[in-house]
Amino acid sequence: MSRLDIAGDARRTIDVIKRGGIAIVPNDTGYACCGASMDPLKKIYDTKRRGSHKRNAMAGDLVTQRELHTLSPRAQEMVEALVVDHDLPLGVIASFRPDHPLLRKLDDEAVKASTAVGTIGMLLNAGPFHKELTRLSREELVPLFGSSANLTGTGTRFSVEEIPDELKRIADITVDYGLRRYHTYRRAGTLINFDTMQVVRIGACYELISGVLKRWFDVDLPADPGVDALPSGHLNEFALKNVQ
Repeated sequence: MSRLDIAGDARRTIDVIKRGGIAIVPNDTGYACCGASMDPLKKIYDTKRRGSHKRNAMAGDLVTQRELHTLSPRAQEMVEALVVDHDLPLGVIASFRPDHPLLRKLDDEAVKASTAVGTIGMLLNAGPFHKELTRLSREELVPLFGSSANLTGTGTRFSVEEIPDELKRIADITVDYGLRRYHTYRRAGTLINFDTMQVVRIGACYELISGVLKRWFDVDLPADPGVDALPSGHLNEFALKNVQ
């Protein structure tokens, strides 16, 4: 096969996740492990040797993000400028509606494992497969939560070959789309709390994100000290505990 079957692969993936399975999926900012309920999420946690203070990130499209997050109009405009106008991947952390239909599919333990201090994080605009998978998630009410396909503290994986065997063994489906687009950053995606404008993680496309926010919104983000000062292994996990 010389072309990707994005629609078919997303269909197969969402069906596996619906049945309580674990999927390894490609995002432009690296490969991720995901599931839709506490049992697969705990299995991912345990296999990654992930600290209990770490939180799952949600995968969603802009429609879901608009519905679920409760951002101010200005903050929402920033998000849409970044992911629509400038086509950048972005991790958005913000306060949320706990009665959203996708969250109502989760039990209390899974919600607790995926939220902190009244916020939830969502990865947006992470490539064509992410777009199709999150559309199915929204339309069929299958919540998508997870974290990077790595062992905690070891850095983002940008190809399936780099993913630890322990994680490959627990996956019920692995979608291998080769080397991911933003591998040159050697980091996962950038995470920003748009309630507070706190940078939670400096990651892929950070200089572009910073430039957009400065030029069009007069928002100054901290300077990137560089990957040698903040290597991907130190930044790779979604640590909502640091959000004040």
